[in-house]
Amino acid sequence: MAKIVNLRTIRKRRAREEDTKRAAENAARFGRTKAQKTLEETRAELSRRRLDAHRRDDD
Repeated sequence: MAKIVNLRTIRKRRAREEDTKRAAENAARFGRTKAQKTLEETRAELSRRRLDAHRRDDD
């Protein structure tokens, strides 16, 4: 005799596994560590300062 299976729970389980897989892929593709974010922000600020230092004021 076959085991009775609730299809709703199987669909939910499959959806959860797909969501977890998608989240892992997105984290690998777009995720950055806090150190990487800080480094990028620091470099952007330094670049902005250097650019502003070379501006000419035509008053």
